[in-house]
Amino acid sequence: MIKRISLSAALLFFTLVSFSQRILTREQYIQKYAPLAIQEMQRSGIPASITLAQACLESNNGNSELSIKSNNHFGIKCKRSWRGKRIYYDDDRKNECFRHYNSPRESFVDHTDFLMNNPRYSNLFSLKLTDYKGWARGLKKDGYATNPHYANHLVQIIDDYQLYLYDEGLDRAQIARIHQQTQNVDSKNLINPYQTRKVVLRNGLKSIVVKKGDTFEKIAQEFDLKDWEIYAYNDYEKGQQPRENEILYIEPKHRRADKSHKTHRFEKDDTMHFLAQRYGIKLHRLYRLNRMKAGEKPDVGDIIYLRKKKPRH
Repeated sequence: MIKRISLSAALLFFTLVSFSQRILTREQYIQKYAPLAIQEMQRSGIPASITLAQACLESNNGNSELSIKSNNHFGIKCKRSWRGKRIYYDDDRKNECFRHYNSPRESFVDHTDFLMNNPRYSNLFSLKLTDYKGWARGLKKDGYATNPHYANHLVQIIDDYQLYLYDEGLDRAQIARIHQQTQNVDSKNLINPYQTRKVVLRNGLKSIVVKKGDTFEKIAQEFDLKDWEIYAYNDYEKGQQPRENEILYIEPKHRRADKSHKTHRFEKDDTMHFLAQRYGIKLHRLYRLNRMKAGEKPDVGDIIYLRKKKPRH
């Protein structure tokens, strides 16, 4: 009986170890697939930063069920023209058809071909290779994704992980040196008490990224917080729920942004709440800095002040 228990425990241990080894961090995913993104950039003119950011977001850093089972790293659905393998998966609707690839490389190549051969995205290829923000906005505008904050999510990933360096023709050694020179507290990884997900210092604050199925109550319990604390830290009303891939803070936000972020030009898909989360500022404070009433929305192109109060005209 003792031998059976020991054998079961050993099998469970090795299963858990094997499972944990399959989970990629975002840094590991980027390092693994950057060469593919650069090759596709050289072939097509699509910024490697955009390809990597989309892949990170759409595949959950290669850990999503879709990417594991079908090597589909970009969430591309079958469409009428697709003649390859298929897999069915619940997305916007139940049991939707997605493309199935034999390898991640096939997925990256097909992503390039999908954008190059679709007239909907033709205007993007007139942008400069280094204009990743233009590409991000264009992909959202041209219908690549339904999430209203899709462009912002891509830009944030590119900025956070300096993916724009891949667009500038630098080799790995050069990029590694730059990362080493510019490494700061925001790139440190922390582990929460329950070892269930990565916690990142963003704007000097402990933050997480919302996963599918998360609720505020679940996150509060995971980090030993009271429900009201997780709501208050993120400027949400009780009863609201977070969105997948959204940044959430697990400690109170600041009264102003980091010194490196003084202003922000308001863009079409921005909201004041999104900016408060992006820069780690209390929402009511962000309104006050910009002499605005709660709920007011700036015009596209307006300058949003993140540290000092907006000057009076």
